[in-house]
Amino acid sequence: MPTVASDVAPAPVVLDGHIAGAGSAHGTRLVVGRWRRSPLGGFADVMVEQPDGTRVLLAPRSDVADLVTRLYTFDAVHVVPVRVVADASSRTWTVVAGPLRARLTIGARTPVGALLRLVPPVVVRARATAGVVDALAGALVPGVRTRGRGRDGSSQVYAARDQHALVALDAHWGERSLGDLARVDPPVRFGFSSVPAAPAVTAVRVTVVAPP
Repeated sequence: MPTVASDVAPAPVVLDGHIAGAGSAHGTRLVVGRWRRSPLGGFADVMVEQPDGTRVLLAPRSDVADLVTRLYTFDAVHVVPVRVVADASSRTWTVVAGPLRARLTIGARTPVGALLRLVPPVVVRARATAGVVDALAGALVPGVRTRGRGRDGSSQVYAARDQHALVALDAHWGERSLGDLARVDPPVRFGFSSVPAAPAVTAVRVTVVAPP
């Protein structure tokens, strides 16, 4: 019998959690994802752009690596144990991922975070207002976009709902210290947008719709 193409669109992939972006005096830039909910369960992953521009993904499992590499571009992918422990009392994230050991210290809510808290989540997440939100994000935080296309052609929408500054970084790659906290400069080049240049951790829901 002839194959009949289905006209049912695939269900969106939704990841809900936090993204931390930080630069270092050494020139290494880190993007840490701590996902509480996803189709793959809770997990953490780390994207690293080294001073020479090499882009590395540290993923805890092959299925996570497959998902992330569908959406973003890397020069090297390593499946290694990845653990992010958030300590509310000390306001820190402790990140252990392959050769990376990092401690991120979280500070006060940023002005952008305060503004995000005033916007109803339904407005931020709605496709009808995605273009307006994207334009506002670009104006408020240069270099940052909230919607675009993934490596596989999928549509991605980032709905941020809060943001806090990162105020300190203690990180090592193997035995080498990465130095003090610095701006994410130059911007990271994993996907269609960088993280904010000012180090921050952002609460976000990512919705990915596969290409037709």
